[in-house]
Amino acid sequence: MSNNKPTWKERLKIIIFEADTYWGKIFDVALLIAILLSVLAVMLESVSVIKHDYGNLLYIFEWIFTVLFTIEYIARIIVVEKPWKYVRSFFGLIDLLSIIPTYASLFLAGAHSLLVIRSIRLLRVFRVLKMMRFLGEASHLTAALRASRVKITVFIGGVFIVVVILGTMMYMIEGAENGFTSIPRSIYWAVVTLTTVGYGDIAPATVLGQALATLIMILGYGMIAVPTGIVSAEMSQRKNIPPEAMRKCAICGDSDHSNSAKFCKTCGNQL
Repeated sequence: MSNNKPTWKERLKIIIFEADTYWGKIFDVALLIAILLSVLAVMLESVSVIKHDYGNLLYIFEWIFTVLFTIEYIARIIVVEKPWKYVRSFFGLIDLLSIIPTYASLFLAGAHSLLVIRSIRLLRVFRVLKMMRFLGEASHLTAALRASRVKITVFIGGVFIVVVILGTMMYMIEGAENGFTSIPRSIYWAVVTLTTVGYGDIAPATVLGQALATLIMILGYGMIAVPTGIVSAEMSQRKNIPPEAMRKCAICGDSDHSNSAKFCKTCGNQL
């Protein structure tokens, strides 16, 4: 008679990667609380008064959380069927980046501030709260941005050329006496104006300069809409892609799963 009792690796995998079981839910909730507390500790340490009074305690907490997250990261690698797939996946990279800063701080002062990267791990709350469809929508947006990268790159290149020309023109019109002391500084003004930010630290004083500034402001509103239109068009096209081509494993990132598939064909994670 065969023994169907799951091994310790299988039981640990269920706890770590599954949110439908009792212990899986407890693990995920505890993990989310630990992430929130660790990020809060990093933020509090940046406040000089709190750091002066409780700096040592916060430093201890930081290392405790880092050790716990390191053990968790190693455990994920051990229990997953294809560790390298997990390591290269989105969550795998985030899990690794969330523990590196503390160890890097031993050699680079202030590196531990990058521990706020751990806040990205809070995306797992969607899995805990049964809101994986929101992650699916996020993957659609990411795919649309990836498909639009060439068009957006060309657009940004065109904008760069425009601000260089407009900045140079403003330098020639206004000159140093009105704050446009160099072409780079004038290009900075053109970027600020074109993006409709308008810091106001530099402003044209001549009628011709103000007319050019008005043109740049109006042009800026039109340029803001271009990237949005590009991404929107890509997202509209992706609606025609079969659902099975869109399904993506949250652990290894592999896609092209059938509608009836319950587990990832690459790493075995439940879809």
